[in-house]
Amino acid sequence: MVDDAEGWMRERFAAALGIGSDAVDPGRVGPDAVHLVGDPRLASSYPVSALATASVAAAASAAVELIAEVAGARPTVRVDRGLADSWFGTAVSPVGWSLPSPWDSIAGDYATASGWIRLHTNAPHHRAAALRVLGVAGERDEVAAAVAVWNAAELETAVVEEGGCAAELRTPAEWAVHPQGLAVAREPLVAWSVTGDAGGAASQWAPSAERPLAGLRVLDLTRVLAGPVATRLLAGLGANVLRIDPPGWAEPALELDMTLGKHCALVDGRDPAGRDRLLELLSTADVLVHGYRPGALDSFGFGDVVRAVTRPGLIEVSLDAYGQTGPWAARRGFDSLVQMSSGIAAAGLLEGSATAPTPLPVQALDHATGYLMAAAALAGLTRRARTGEGSRARLSLARTALELEWAPRGRVAGDGTASADEGALDARAIAVDSPWGAAELTAPPFRIAGAPLAWERSPRALGSDPSRW
Repeated sequence: MVDDAEGWMRERFAAALGIGSDAVDPGRVGPDAVHLVGDPRLASSYPVSALATASVAAAASAAVELIAEVAGARPTVRVDRGLADSWFGTAVSPVGWSLPSPWDSIAGDYATASGWIRLHTNAPHHRAAALRVLGVAGERDEVAAAVAVWNAAELETAVVEEGGCAAELRTPAEWAVHPQGLAVAREPLVAWSVTGDAGGAASQWAPSAERPLAGLRVLDLTRVLAGPVATRLLAGLGANVLRIDPPGWAEPALELDMTLGKHCALVDGRDPAGRDRLLELLSTADVLVHGYRPGALDSFGFGDVVRAVTRPGLIEVSLDAYGQTGPWAARRGFDSLVQMSSGIAAAGLLEGSATAPTPLPVQALDHATGYLMAAAALAGLTRRARTGEGSRARLSLARTALELEWAPRGRVAGDGTASADEGALDARAIAVDSPWGAAELTAPPFRIAGAPLAWERSPRALGSDPSRW
């Protein structure tokens, strides 16, 4: 028994991605359907488990579509709701040791003179920007006292203009009439464009029914958190993922989880030699995944024309926080900030069950958008296999948030896709080596018959590898 939201989301995601599903294409009912098994686990005012299941199922469906195109087989697939929920938390966990907190000491929600605001200060330059605006040192009680005298909207604007990251708490109704909320509501969940023919460009991609992305080169220019989720899944399907970070960047709380299956190198894209290196890598990549805001790649000399000329037929998937259009299209943002802006974090206050902002139990906007990004990459590859055309797919955390807001809630119904003899997938964890100590991998959230998810490289610290395929 699952929430109505699950089927509603599955249908919408399949339509947005252009992939077949039993909900969209009745001709695929039966052995070709994605079978949903297991029980959801995440409790929230919003249908978070439904979002987890539907986004994971979208990626699994896109993988099946690709296998059908390149290998002539259409395997069945099972998605486990409980495991999907688990992967929306942490997939790779330490055994016998602990990770540092992912949060900076002053990051979090604060009461202002007119409501609540969240400061996102995990990056040193974002922390410094907030402290400059507030005129205090880095002690949390000092920050709280300084924030308390501000108007929330004015402080949000001041921090953002200083180069930091902050979000005032808004209700869903307030976001619905906000200029950026209106802009995001007019955008598609996945914005597609065709970029031209591959023109016979060479590729190492050697797909098979067992490893549909074997040899595929994925250039990963993403950081916290949706983009790394997407490329981690592509690696699990056999892709050669090369993650590039700038020198000095580190994510000690996330590297164990988000580098699984990848090569990780450091390149300074603002340096001429680094830019040339990135262009060389791009010239032989099949897929580019990045998290740069609209127009931001232009400043690196990586504009639309440069990318199209450098790698004809490229499959490009991009992410930003607040959408592709509207006054905040270039605004920095993260999952927790979008939850504040879009009204999601206001749920507890509106229901009277909380005295402070109530975020989702997991960073669901990041994870769901990551699986949808992976699905978009797979759908783009299917298109290229059929037509020879490259494509761009653009997604945003704010647009994913609207799927949660718009989804039906309250009524419970069976989805009818799981057969009586099918149960939950094997949930036994898998032992994983890492530079920091023993770890374990949560059992994969879906299983494609004959094409199991498998990661060939252990987690590693950022910058551990040379910048080459």
